[in-house]
Amino acid sequence: MTTVRDRGWHADVEHTGPGETDMSARFRGYLPVVVDVETGGFNSRTDALLEVAISVLTMDHRGNLLCERTAAWAVEPFEGCNIEQASLDFTGIDPYSAERGAVEESEALRELFGEVRRAVREAGCKRAILVGHNAFFDHSFLFAAAERCSIKRNPFHPFSTFDTVTLAGMAFGQTVLARACEMATIEFNTRKAHSAHYDCEKTAELFCSIVNRWKDAGGWPPA
Repeated sequence: MTTVRDRGWHADVEHTGPGETDMSARFRGYLPVVVDVETGGFNSRTDALLEVAISVLTMDHRGNLLCERTAAWAVEPFEGCNIEQASLDFTGIDPYSAERGAVEESEALRELFGEVRRAVREAGCKRAILVGHNAFFDHSFLFAAAERCSIKRNPFHPFSTFDTVTLAGMAFGQTVLARACEMATIEFNTRKAHSAHYDCEKTAELFCSIVNRWKDAGGWPPA
């Protein structure tokens, strides 16, 4: 697992009691957790999960969402999986390279779910809700992997998600992650894209930007 903490745009985190700056009150008791996966294809049942990352969000004393920490895992392809060469060409991942430091799928998911459960407790929330760019894709691979590994304690909502494709289309008229980030004045390096860690952080920045702009425009709390 790789973890990044305390980047510049995570500043001013100050936890307060219930109210307008309380994460547990913002999304009906759910904690948004950003997820990004890199895979060996498009079929979550048959194709390998190769990388997975999460960004845990928090709220500062002004009620703005911020990314508190990001963690990522390189994942060993599960036995009997399918891996499309076109997917590897797109991501640049060598799934069998020892340099990846990959761990078994079950180990990655147990660590990931443990991180998410801890974040949910810290935020005083009841459950996590997945945020993703094309969230259905990330959700389907995460849940298929959990089922393969017989992991019962999945902290994510079983079907609800927040999709930054939809949100970015509404807010900026763009659905591609790089272009939406550009419209939101978020730096985006295309050479670093298609890494779960990088794409997850950028998706987190984009989600926070949209939610915070909505608040600043007077959309939250509702009148």
